[in-house]
Amino acid sequence: MFHRKGLAAAAAGMLLTAGIGATIPASASAPQSSTASAPSTALVVNARWGGHGSFDRLVIDVKGKMPPVTVKPVKELRYDGSGNKVPLAGKYFLEIKLSPAAAHNDAGQSVYKGPRLVKIWLPALKGLALTGDFEGVVTFGTAFTTKPVYKTFTLHSPERFVLDVRHTAGCPV
Repeated sequence: MFHRKGLAAAAAGMLLTAGIGATIPASASAPQSSTASAPSTALVVNARWGGHGSFDRLVIDVKGKMPPVTVKPVKELRYDGSGNKVPLAGKYFLEIKLSPAAAHNDAGQSVYKGPRLVKIWLPALKGLALTGDFEGVVTFGTAFTTKPVYKTFTLHSPERFVLDVRHTAGCPV
């Protein structure tokens, strides 16, 4: 009796090894481990600013892991998707991109509580706009009347991206 069960198990093993078992649909395979989790996208939830003795500071608050951020000077600000010009007065502009990131949740509802377009009356920083939340990229634009001299860094617990912009060429940031 034990011999027959052993033979049946061996035969089943040979059939599977031969590839006959390869026709089992993927949906019938063993479930994935519940401990594995998909990476979550960082959520951009706020932007705020303040003036300090020799510099202005812009802070972008992020929920989740801080994504890579790029900052670059641009000739003008445009809204992602439409390409329409952003109505911020200024002579110089910086574009700030966080990716992968979103300013909305999985249901498409905005999680961003900060300003979408605002004129700012600080010595260096003159305006801020949320210019995009599209295909995993959140984009902001900043406006200045003089060429910005700036530095960037991140802070943690909670996650924040910081842009410090010098007031004048003679003052260190």
